[in-house]
Amino acid sequence: MIRGLLKALGAYALYERWLLNTVRKGPMPRHVAVILDGNRRWARINGLSIEDGYRVGARKVEALLRWCLDLGIAAVTLYVLSLENLSRRPKEEIEAIYKVLIESTSRFLSDPEVKRRRVKVKVIGRTWLLPEPVREALEKLVAETAAHDSHFLTLAVAYGGRDEIVSAVRRLVADVLSGEVPPDAIDEEVFSRYLYTSDLPYPEPDLVIRTSGEERISNFLLWQIAYSELVFLDVYWPDFRRIDLLRAIRTYQARERRFGA
Repeated sequence: MIRGLLKALGAYALYERWLLNTVRKGPMPRHVAVILDGNRRWARINGLSIEDGYRVGARKVEALLRWCLDLGIAAVTLYVLSLENLSRRPKEEIEAIYKVLIESTSRFLSDPEVKRRRVKVKVIGRTWLLPEPVREALEKLVAETAAHDSHFLTLAVAYGGRDEIVSAVRRLVADVLSGEVPPDAIDEEVFSRYLYTSDLPYPEPDLVIRTSGEERISNFLLWQIAYSELVFLDVYWPDFRRIDLLRAIRTYQARERRFGA
């Protein structure tokens, strides 16, 4: 009720304009990662199907990408589907996510802004576990944006942070056993080359945002976010607004990054 009244009075528009001007004057995060949480609960509260909840959430992802592009944020990583949820969520919910993913990839490729802004898409996770139509849609997204080099969108699908680290260890051990990597040469920089994000220009997020009011990481980019600034917002993902992004960035700008010091 209060939000509706403020919106009607134009207070939100004024505040958003002030926030935008303020944020543009500060250090902008190069890489923003988002844990997209709250689609199911939002759908239930609004009397919609789970599929429609995810569909609205997917549209909000497109809006988020535009906002980030306009702010000059180079890299965005989205936690779309965790490895744990792949096996623990009801089958009908996973099927709904798959359907919306396919719809979204097709719409994304037809968006002229993707080509104009040269957005390169990368998908991380156990994608071989996905149904063939979903896998093919994601592979097409990656292939058709492979030459782009200005902005970077990473989708974590069937992804788990611990699984990524274990996979990196396996590949590193194989290279040690083959003689390609001397054991005494292994350090954090070497290990990072075996992670999914190793080829990104900014592999470690400056800012991690989680929606829905939950305050946990949920096995997301465990290695990469060691020094990231974390912001938890009490808003379900489909209700996420540009003003929420700006508030998160302003919080990031107000913090003194210590990088473990």
